[in-house]
Amino acid sequence: MATQAKEKQKSIVFFHPDLGIGGAERLVIDAAVGLQNRGHKIVIFTSYCDPKHCFDEARDGTLDVRVRGSWPIPSSILSRFSIICAILRQLHLIFQTYLTSELRDLKPDAFFVDQLSAGLPWLRYFYPDTRILFYCHFPDLLLAQGRTHWLKRAYRLPFDLLEQWSMSFADSIAVNSGFTKGIVGKVWPDLAREKDLQIVHPCVDVKPKKIDIDNDAVPVWQDTNILLSINRFEKKKDIGLAIRAYAGLGKHGRQGVRLVLAGGYDHRVMENVVYHKELVKLAGELGLKTATTKTIVTALNVPDNVDVLFLLSVPNTLKEMLLNSARLLVYTPSNEHFGIVPLEAMLAGVPVLAANTGGPLETVVEGKTGWLCPPDDVEKWTQVMNKVLHRMSEDDVKKMGNAGKERVKSEFSDVKMAERIDGLIDGMANSTRKGTVELSLFLMTIMMALFDVVYFVAKQRKLLGEKLEKVSLPPFVLTLVSIISWAVYFVVSLQTKSSRQKNKKRNAPAPSGREVISYSVPCCTKHW
Repeated sequence: MATQAKEKQKSIVFFHPDLGIGGAERLVIDAAVGLQNRGHKIVIFTSYCDPKHCFDEARDGTLDVRVRGSWPIPSSILSRFSIICAILRQLHLIFQTYLTSELRDLKPDAFFVDQLSAGLPWLRYFYPDTRILFYCHFPDLLLAQGRTHWLKRAYRLPFDLLEQWSMSFADSIAVNSGFTKGIVGKVWPDLAREKDLQIVHPCVDVKPKKIDIDNDAVPVWQDTNILLSINRFEKKKDIGLAIRAYAGLGKHGRQGVRLVLAGGYDHRVMENVVYHKELVKLAGELGLKTATTKTIVTALNVPDNVDVLFLLSVPNTLKEMLLNSARLLVYTPSNEHFGIVPLEAMLAGVPVLAANTGGPLETVVEGKTGWLCPPDDVEKWTQVMNKVLHRMSEDDVKKMGNAGKERVKSEFSDVKMAERIDGLIDGMANSTRKGTVELSLFLMTIMMALFDVVYFVAKQRKLLGEKLEKVSLPPFVLTLVSIISWAVYFVVSLQTKSSRQKNKKRNAPAPSGREVISYSVPCCTKHW
């Protein structure tokens, strides 16, 4: 039995851009720990990981986390060009681990890459025998803001094309929900036809957790009804919705109640800093008293007259305390790709109030584990808050909380997710791989372009120009020939792909009876 287990052990290498605190980072950590618990050797490479701003498993030795390629490329330039910097940082990370032989020495059986796909062709090129699993949280082209201006659309176009092309080098593509799978199928129909997109829901650790806090501090939370929101401080999370709904309770309805807004906050990210200030201003305009803190000690000793408490960069201990003390979780993001926080709340026995869009439709069961409300109807959110605070008995709240616990344990456990990913990695061994001919030709094109530039500059020099007259070439002729060749190649490829699709449709058997479309996800509603 021991020999059999040893034979199944795999070396799996993770690549993640910045290993901070967020839903994507939580998934990476859970996947890595789960696969490690199944007996595999796990190493995570990242461009940045601040021990003061990351999950416990990334800093306490549970996982082998290696920071490479953090210098000299910044995460952004004057708070702009983030996508260029992110791609360069990933390529730097891959090239550094390749050139130093650090990656080769690990003898990886598989790569797990998420968020950014630009480096996949290079991993395929450098390690032709190693399979690649790409986890798509959401298409990056839909996350980019400011596309209303034509200049931003033109700027983003090459990166959008690169995203789809580079993802095709993955041997398997996983998505976090049926919602995301539908979006990917709409945005990249060719990719969805070429790759069988697999749904791997994010998970939570269902094992009981021990919270180390002083007993004297517990009553501070027990004396107050907590409406809790846990999100990164980003505009797309729409945290202001929770503040407006809470203000709608009125002064009498807010007695003995506090809205706690906790989540990921990075002082390096300008959006976090600016949005936090905007939320504080919004609360003030609605007549709510606010306080901001970062530590457990100061959080537990906030004055009773504070209506809205902001907790920045919440450590796990404080987060577990909050979940165990909360009366209701208020989850405000619209069209969230999945959303791990509702699962954490349900596991803690806390009912969830979430937007009736995106991932929560697959996790929260209306009326049984929580409520789903339109994100543009603040009054309905206020009504649910009032119901939970003043109209539901303790037994009713507890019953709903227990239903949430059972749902999470049966459908979204960390053991199930690790088992699912392990199965996908095993299945990649039989998948058809994309060749690297395009990448080789692209490198050749770059070399020709560089040669043209050097040749042109050299001809401007009198001495070198006289010597080069014997082999005179028109300016940038090689680059022009390469561009024309690529254009012909793409036209022929599109025509070939189109003819294949027509033949496939022509040869496809006619559907018999009524066609039924289903998704293999729990409680998934077709809403895209």
